[in-house]
Amino acid sequence: MSTPLIQTSGLNTHYGASHILRGIDFTVAQGQTIGLMGRNGMGKTTLLKSIMGIVKPSGGSVDIKGRNMTGASPHDVARMGIAYVPEGRGIFGNLSVKENLQMAARPGTRGQREWTYDRVLETFPRLAERLGHGGQQLSGGEQQMLTIGRALMTNPDVLILDEATEGLAPLIAREIWRICGLIRESGISSIIVDKNWKHVTQITDRNVILVKGEVVFEGSSDELLANPRLLEQYLGV
Repeated sequence: MSTPLIQTSGLNTHYGASHILRGIDFTVAQGQTIGLMGRNGMGKTTLLKSIMGIVKPSGGSVDIKGRNMTGASPHDVARMGIAYVPEGRGIFGNLSVKENLQMAARPGTRGQREWTYDRVLETFPRLAERLGHGGQQLSGGEQQMLTIGRALMTNPDVLILDEATEGLAPLIAREIWRICGLIRESGISSIIVDKNWKHVTQITDRNVILVKGEVVFEGSSDELLANPRLLEQYLGV
């Protein structure tokens, strides 16, 4: 088997005296789309931030492509081909849509340039209509499209999407799910966090459920959907 793109082993993370992640083993292989699930406060975002180096783990390891990156700075993790779309989006409100996209443009870790400026605009036609608008002038859905488009401009090996459709109107949410499907088809691995498990399981290869910082389920979408008691217990269906 090829080396995983992301692998955490026995990962522990604290916020002060609070023990958030408790021995997490988590793997993302080449071309995989992973659904990371769980109710609020169960450690999903903390796991993502621990992988990205935004939060420093207190134990265990984070390997990116076989290289130990535990506690590395976020920009070093990003240089390894990991793109992060955070909850809250994090666009540059004082830059135009065009500037937000162009400032992120670069080839990927293998020199790949599949996601160009033109391809991003073809994928997100709403952004093409708003190139001169400042980031703060966009709707929530347009900001989410811009953040995903900006991440794709880095030609990543893994795209991490935290709360993919939170707070978005149903029509815009459907558009985001369409884009997630295109990203999968393009061969980019991804980790998707979203409360809508029905949509998540339509595009994921594997799903991981966290409860109080521990993995309580890991398996395919078919395995998860075949267990309604699990869905009700851990996802509040």
